[in-house]
Amino acid sequence: MASLPEPPMTIATQLSGTTLILGGARSGKSAYGERLVLNTKLQPVYIATAQAHDDEMHARIVDHKNRRGTGWTTIEEPVALCEVLARHATPTNAILVDCLTLWLSNLMMAGKDIEEETVRLTNLLPNLAGPVVLVSNELGMGLVPETSVGREFRDHQGRLNQCVARVADSVQFIAAGYPLILKPENK
Repeated sequence: MASLPEPPMTIATQLSGTTLILGGARSGKSAYGERLVLNTKLQPVYIATAQAHDDEMHARIVDHKNRRGTGWTTIEEPVALCEVLARHATPTNAILVDCLTLWLSNLMMAGKDIEEETVRLTNLLPNLAGPVVLVSNELGMGLVPETSVGREFRDHQGRLNQCVARVADSVQFIAAGYPLILKPENK
């Protein structure tokens, strides 16, 4: 696929604390998060939660790696997100977690306690030493999933997003590659 033009950066380039970026599939949220991290001039660290269980997912992972280039430190961690964040969040690093949705899926597949993991993450985020950008899908705006596991996943995702948003310093919703600032509120 041909490279699409990037929308302009429409917010201040200062990044501190925790930023949550929400959006739908292919909304531009990952690329936007990458630009936020790169604009800090800190060492960019990419925490990848995806696992290549099939050829299509493998291709998506390769696409993300190619878009980022070689300047990033990449850590692949599908489940132990809190441990990796605690280890790598330093004043010299700016971290991008891509994404919470796949992390949630991995937790469910591993039989982990979702509420416990959500509490662990939300307790950790305000105490990290460097800026962190978390990418997550907003799933509750479409059809009701047909299966009970689909509905359970959607509900966990909504609660996870709400909990992270409460502790985040900034929350942004990406649509068509452009940000809508949800927190802090524009005054």
